[in-house]
Amino acid sequence: MNQTEKAKAFAALHRKGDPIVLYNIWDAGTAKAVADAGAKALATGSWSVAAAHGFADGEKLPMPVLVETAKSITAAVDLPLSVDFEGAYSPEPQGAAANVAKLVDVGAIGINFEDRVVAGDALYPVDSQATRIRAIRAMADGKDMPFFINARTDLFLAESDLSKHAGLVDEAIERGRAYAAAGGNGFFVPGLIDPALIEKICAASSLPVNVMMRAGAPDVKTLAKLGVGRISYGPGPYRSMMEKLRQEAAAIYSLL
Repeated sequence: MNQTEKAKAFAALHRKGDPIVLYNIWDAGTAKAVADAGAKALATGSWSVAAAHGFADGEKLPMPVLVETAKSITAAVDLPLSVDFEGAYSPEPQGAAANVAKLVDVGAIGINFEDRVVAGDALYPVDSQATRIRAIRAMADGKDMPFFINARTDLFLAESDLSKHAGLVDEAIERGRAYAAAGGNGFFVPGLIDPALIEKICAASSLPVNVMMRAGAPDVKTLAKLGVGRISYGPGPYRSMMEKLRQEAAAIYSLL
């Protein structure tokens, strides 16, 4: 498939009630392993890619390193690749769009794009984030690329008290609608694990909803029944693999 065909195929995999499952990767080697396991598409996790290169999350990884990582993945595996691009390394709409264009140029067909101000704790106002999404969509349209913008809200990640998540749902729905109108293709709500709240957002969203697996989250079959269209694993695979590596290394060194 060429890049445009991959982008279209990726979008078609997002179906409410029949979600695409993305076991997040961080380099070409993990991309090959997950592809060989039967994945239909690939997605990086920003935390994992940064950690694999010795950096913290939050756009601490130099952008050229991230772009080169994406390039190595698309060269190694012939599956659609979505890149977790955090805030696109720019608060300005045109800067964000120009940065995303670099990912398009190395073969990526989509991004996660969050509404958290990366350098701080606040979220962008809805209108500001919609403007940023609109700029990225215009850039992709200019390249005649059906690029998949997975518009992410950090409302739930920013609130560690799960009992307060119900009070954030209406704002999340408002953001999802604004992001859809601006050209978003998916709506990502990491941090939300309450089944009733997930179902409410899925019912209200015109976009396929992405839920991230974490402790306490419903299983894949339950999320499908709730209407979720995309399931991702975030930094979980990286942490699991690194713990396995640590344990195996410790077992060897304990014998010396």
